[in-house]
Amino acid sequence: MTVRTVAMLTAGGLAPCLSSAVGGLIERYSEVAPDVRLIAYRGGYAGLLRGDSVEITPDVREHAHLLHRFGGSPIGNSRVKLTNVADCVKRGLVQEGQDPLHVAAEQLTADGVDVLHTIGGDDTNTTAADLAAYLADNDYDLTVVGLPKTIDNDVIPIRQSLGAWTAAEQGSIYAQNIIAEHSSNPRMLIVHEVMGRNCGWLTAATAAEYHAWVGAQEWVPSIGNDPRAWDVHAVFVPERHIDVQAEAKRLRGVMDEIDCVNIFLSEGAGVAEVVEELEAAGQEVPRDPFGHVQLDKVNPGAWFAKQFAELLGAEKTMVQKSGYFSRSAASNDRDLALIKECTDLAVDCALRRESGVIGHDEERGDELRAIEFPRIRGGKPFDPSEPWFVELLAELGQD
Repeated sequence: MTVRTVAMLTAGGLAPCLSSAVGGLIERYSEVAPDVRLIAYRGGYAGLLRGDSVEITPDVREHAHLLHRFGGSPIGNSRVKLTNVADCVKRGLVQEGQDPLHVAAEQLTADGVDVLHTIGGDDTNTTAADLAAYLADNDYDLTVVGLPKTIDNDVIPIRQSLGAWTAAEQGSIYAQNIIAEHSSNPRMLIVHEVMGRNCGWLTAATAAEYHAWVGAQEWVPSIGNDPRAWDVHAVFVPERHIDVQAEAKRLRGVMDEIDCVNIFLSEGAGVAEVVEELEAAGQEVPRDPFGHVQLDKVNPGAWFAKQFAELLGAEKTMVQKSGYFSRSAASNDRDLALIKECTDLAVDCALRRESGVIGHDEERGDELRAIEFPRIRGGKPFDPSEPWFVELLAELGQD
């Protein structure tokens, strides 16, 4: 089947790969199939439903390599679930009585699209799976090829999501400035809240990156420039039970000895307790169109900071969130290599009309392939028994 027109969209939250993935797709098509027409839907699935697209011109093709230098997405994002009809109607994306999947399929047909590339996380690609199934069930001749974007690195069965390595590196850079605040006040408690709803990979990887940075510096401890005060003292992830009382006892000793405590906390760690407390108080817990608790509004970092501040006898407490700093960065070299590997295969699969999400398949020996849409789902937990994480906790004195 001939491929004449290819469309692409980016969706969900940002990650340090979107701009580069768009650039990589454009570069690869220009290299191996220059006659294929390329368009991009602006604003993710919202743009698709509205028919809001932009042509990838020869000038864009010529300068596509520049997109690797930027974070964000050059074509814009949105959080839209095509099977959430009520939300699509409420937002004016479809009219009452319309099926968003049908509207999307008809728009793709009207635009002459043969292949749609979706670049996003588990929600984006499960929505892509819904769309792909609808297209197949209703005899639309369209191929959907996804690319996995999530800084949480929590897409099943994909070994490594695009942008996650960069996000961990950027979180460490963020912490290098924020944790300097330990010197701003006696008995200082700093909570570095890292993105990660159900998966602690990013928190763990960020803490490991930062701990390695501390270990690589030269210090002047005789005047208070003490590496112990700059280091991480606790890492809390959703996959490990947090014994607040036991950890507070250990960390109280740290506070008494070096006058500060620095905690790296996954935003999803203990969120069930926060939600339970809010609901018990009669407060409505805000949720997004996918039904997820809006973590930025329930503020788990502030909740945990309050618990620990009292138990540690902290004189001043600071909660800082690196998520928007980290997720908006340009890709680092490690991610750029992974993105190129994945975008090259995505184009090759598209040209032979093979649907799926491109990634290293953990259930097939880490083979890089187009993973079948029905096998894609979110919520892959971080394995806290990973040797590098166990070693990190041991070095921090955290059981």
